[in-house]
Amino acid sequence: MPYAIAGDGILQSLTGAPGDAARGRALVLDRSTTCILCHSGPFPETRFQGDLAPDLRGTANRWSASQLRLRLVDASRFNPQTIMPSYYRINGLARVGRNFAGKPILSAGQIEDIVAFLATLRD
Repeated sequence: MPYAIAGDGILQSLTGAPGDAARGRALVLDRSTTCILCHSGPFPETRFQGDLAPDLRGTANRWSASQLRLRLVDASRFNPQTIMPSYYRINGLARVGRNFAGKPILSAGQIEDIVAFLATLRD
């Protein structure tokens, strides 16, 4: 689905509807999405959280939903050297695994669910 970048974010939901925070939390903690491999956060039940990327505590204090959405869609817009994958962008990427060639890592719905969850994380 196409998206429009406005300033430092993507204002419109990728699905046209808000995400589900409970599903988003489950996705963040699912090691297959890789979030928890690099990030840590307020997840006392989860062992072996990452320390390569910012702690997710207070995420909603630092970024709006539109800013979070763009960070998930294409983190390289903010830091071209980032190790965070572009979870939704599919064009202009290098070193894409065969299983992900031409398709996003996360669906639009998954992106919206994660945005909904991250938007709940306040200090």
